[in-house]
Amino acid sequence: MYIVIEGQDGTGKSTQVELLKEHYEKQGKRVVMMEEPDGDLPQAHDLHDMILTRGYRLEPLTNVLLFTAARVELWKKIAEPVLKENGIVVSARNYWSTLAYQGYGEGVSRSKIIKLTKEMLPEKYFKPDHGFILTVPDEIREKRQQTRGKAAETFEMKQHDFQAKVNAAYPKIAKDFNLELIDASGTIEEVFGLILGKL
Repeated sequence: MYIVIEGQDGTGKSTQVELLKEHYEKQGKRVVMMEEPDGDLPQAHDLHDMILTRGYRLEPLTNVLLFTAARVELWKKIAEPVLKENGIVVSARNYWSTLAYQGYGEGVSRSKIIKLTKEMLPEKYFKPDHGFILTVPDEIREKRQQTRGKAAETFEMKQHDFQAKVNAAYPKIAKDFNLELIDASGTIEEVFGLILGKL
């Protein structure tokens, strides 16, 4: 089983992915947690850093290509081996992030992003068993970002109009890909309960 939890920065994706991993491990299942675009894979982490933390002003299409390259590495090295043994992959983000940030946010053709993803990754990646998008009001999301003790990255520092485009993108993506929208403004336990109720 392949499960994806999506959403803007500060919506609590990583926390919920960790909880899901623990939940399935308690059932005796083999589970791997994958956080796109870097995860625990050095080469993917280097690509992530090139895009998000080194201060380069990369072309939007370059961002798409680098994110896709990181995804290929993560999928082949981390996800596929577990899925082949009937395990579970729980991922924070997948290519829907690129549709939101580089497509709606930076203006890259969304059809081009989808076409590239289909060419570079297998059908299983493209169609997870379960997909969730976490949503919270801007004021809660921004407050969480300020208190999580993590340095701001390239896209988090972009102007409000960019953030607004990304926020508006996620409900559209949920509709286009039949994903579950989850109100993540409650407690961690409440949000986790909402996700479990959909699995």
